[in-house]
Amino acid sequence: MTAESDDGIVVVVTTIEYLDSDESNRYRELAHGVVREPAAPFFSHQAVVLRVARRLCDHVEPRQLGRVATAPVDVVLDPDRALVLQPDVLFVAAERLSIIRDQVWGPPDLVVEVLSVGTEAYDRGEKLGWYRQYGVKEGWLVDPRHEQVTVCDFRRAQPVVGTAHGHMRIPSQVLPELLIETSALFK
Repeated sequence: MTAESDDGIVVVVTTIEYLDSDESNRYRELAHGVVREPAAPFFSHQAVVLRVARRLCDHVEPRQLGRVATAPVDVVLDPDRALVLQPDVLFVAAERLSIIRDQVWGPPDLVVEVLSVGTEAYDRGEKLGWYRQYGVKEGWLVDPRHEQVTVCDFRRAQPVVGTAHGHMRIPSQVLPELLIETSALFK
């Protein structure tokens, strides 16, 4: 399935058409009917994704707080408007595990986007806006170039809680007992 035909015409697909396509390990999203298929992320990006996911799993699993997953996994935020995203890392709390089937049907409690040059504007803008609009409680923007993490609490009127760097602990409202030192994500 492609977002653009050979003659440059954008092909619009429904959520059902998107989800009925063959299962793939390729990163792709459906943004209001248009399939986005960026190139695979760089190794350095995936190394940071793995570090974030490992630290979240190390906290979540022994306490049975919920489930953590990494992309590619589809998060269906709005089936009627054909909006399906793939955060780099996500967390769904134990009391909401029913939203996980073959895909995640609804907003995760926490999403993490590891920024890269090619997707930073999209991740900080449109994608972050959709997460807030559709009920994600908290989002992290992990910036490897500046070795910092911006935490957005979407339940607040002003969503940015703060930016952590160096030896600062990443402040999570969704996982308040989580102890991750920012610098640990970039080593």
